[in-house]
Amino acid sequence: MESTARDAAESRPVDPSLDSVQLFFQQATRYPLLTAAEEIELAKRFERGDVEAKDRMINANVRLVISQARRYQGQGLSLGDLIQEGMLGLIRAVEKFDWRKGFKFSTYGTLWIRQAIGRGLANSSRTVRLPVHIASQARKIRTKERELSAELGREPTDEELAAAVELAPEDVRDIRAADQSPASLDRGLGEGDDGASLGDLIADEAEGPALEVARELSEQAVQRVVRELPSPDRDVLTLRFGIGGREAAGLRETGRRLGLSGDDVRQVETRALHHLARSGELAALRDAA
Repeated sequence: MESTARDAAESRPVDPSLDSVQLFFQQATRYPLLTAAEEIELAKRFERGDVEAKDRMINANVRLVISQARRYQGQGLSLGDLIQEGMLGLIRAVEKFDWRKGFKFSTYGTLWIRQAIGRGLANSSRTVRLPVHIASQARKIRTKERELSAELGREPTDEELAAAVELAPEDVRDIRAADQSPASLDRGLGEGDDGASLGDLIADEAEGPALEVARELSEQAVQRVVRELPSPDRDVLTLRFGIGGREAAGLRETGRRLGLSGDDVRQVETRALHHLARSGELAALRDAA
């Protein structure tokens, strides 16, 4: 049975990249996953200059890179290349990981890995390379355009597409034009020689992984602290600030939902915010920012 399966596998064309990935994965499984306590201990050792601790953290999280890389297959890079890009993100994550914040490394590392893979895709997808943040937005626009076309049964307008990707319609038009044209975004605009280019006119709203991680971890911390508040403090803050992805509500709407007057809502909100200001977890996040 085993011989038959092996012969069948050998009769199929072998993708050299996939073959190397299989070998890479086999080696990755030799390293056990780390517990939270082990992550902290290794991070502390690495802070003291222990390179072996850094290597162990990297090796123990290679499977995280592979799982993320598989999500980006079919977008222009082989799985092997995606893993290589992701490994760069993993290494950076290990170097930047701050165990004092109390968050799992997998949460932190995943964002760095995704950012590195996305950058690799953006940098390799064009003969004339677009700036990374423009290429990322162009990819998002293309994806949303396909989704809206299927949903509406027609091509979406620039305004509909702009609303879906949260950009101005003129930015969507500029990015689509740049994505479809081999012209460089570094090319000057108009006849003047003021140095302005299309790339200069489109704001770089892409954030580095450090800022993205900080926001995600901060939001998680705020949600945890708010959940521990007594009612109605918890309910008021949740509604007023749209915590947990909700739409923020005004004083009157919050009061209506909770059966409180506007003044009551304001007093509860002030009291709850004072409590948050004294939170040790949020203070640690502010200090690390």
